Amino acid sequence: MPTKRQKHDWITTPITADLLRGALELERTEHGVLPHRLPARARAQCADPQLAMVESQPSGVRLVFRTRATAVELDALRTKRTYVGAPPRPDGVYDLLVDGRLTDQTSVPGGNTVTIDMAAGTAEHRAGPPGTVTFTDLPDDLKTIEIWLPHNETTELVALRTDTPVEPAPDPGRRVWLHHGSSISHGSDAASPTNIWPAHAASLGGVELINLGLGGSALLDPFTARAMRDTPADLISVKIGINLVNHDVMRLRAFTSAVHGFLDTLRDGHPTAPLLVVSPILCPIHEDTPGPSAPDFTELAEGRLRFRAMGDPEDPTPGKLTLRLIRDELSALVAQRTKDDPHLHYLDGRTLYGEPDASALPLPDDLHPDARTHRHIGERFAEQVFAAEGAFAE
Repeated sequence: MPTKRQKHDWITTPITADLLRGALELERTEHGVLPHRLPARARAQCADPQLAMVESQPSGVRLVFRTRATAVELDALRTKRTYVGAPPRPDGVYDLLVDGRLTDQTSVPGGNTVTIDMAAGTAEHRAGPPGTVTFTDLPDDLKTIEIWLPHNETTELVALRTDTPVEPAPDPGRRVWLHHGSSISHGSDAASPTNIWPAHAASLGGVELINLGLGGSALLDPFTARAMRDTPADLISVKIGINLVNHDVMRLRAFTSAVHGFLDTLRDGHPTAPLLVVSPILCPIHEDTPGPSAPDFTELAEGRLRFRAMGDPEDPTPGKLTLRLIRDELSALVAQRTKDDPHLHYLDGRTLYGEPDASALPLPDDLHPDARTHRHIGERFAEQVFAAEGAFAE
């Protein structure tokens, strides 16, 4: 019996930057190309393995091309993370869009596995082979194909095959939205790459997304600000707060100065673009309790992943950051800057997910929203920010 591959005269197309959107850089590897969401200069300035892991996970990155192909194959080498004691993480999903409509979803088999022991602070790497995702029975006409890569797996792209030639898709003429945030913006527990809240909001707002949501790494790093400064964009947003509390990395004095410096750097490259500062969504464990955050190892021993705030709400140390303090400071800071910057805006994150939402859609691990809540946040963002009176109104 013939295989699927024998049914097609495959054409292999090199995977180059003109076929990719949402990545800031491509790295040649022994297997193919690795999309990065931070440029090499930024990566060289931070030896944090957490940042290296999350920036190489292609949240918001997609292959985009025009073709009459009825079948598409993509070889990819994934690197999947698992956590000792925690429930198995689902496989990363590839979303196929045809002329903007989601038509298929699948996952790639094989690949590498990194097993992380959060209690011991160790990681074990097990190598595996590349796998193939296949999309068939596509309409036999000229169309735009988008393959959104998994937001939660490092993905090396090995080969792209189709049964008719492909060409880069033309610029759609939509505004480009550059966003930076934490694991919530990265995608955390969203169902698929087009269902992370920034991607859902971008679809509703009719814009092209570049997502610099970096799980655990929204820390006001100057190299991230410079990467954003140098990236062409029409609309810019930064979601600030939760990771600074998670890591307990600074006090109020340093926080205020760091936010000013981050925004100053963005304005060096984008002096008049609409710039939106978004404060944290509601996170009850850190509203009034400072960080750091840590897994609850009692829960982990029972096979459940939950987080707890390790700080003391009665700690008299001046300037210890909580989410409530961060929101107050960001609101005041933006109000001060808007006197000289009429294109700067502020959004309280609790309007995206607040107390009523926490009752209906609780955070399963006390820190991250689930798949349903991602879509809820994306819809709220689009309603407020892309609306006629919103910060990103046309």
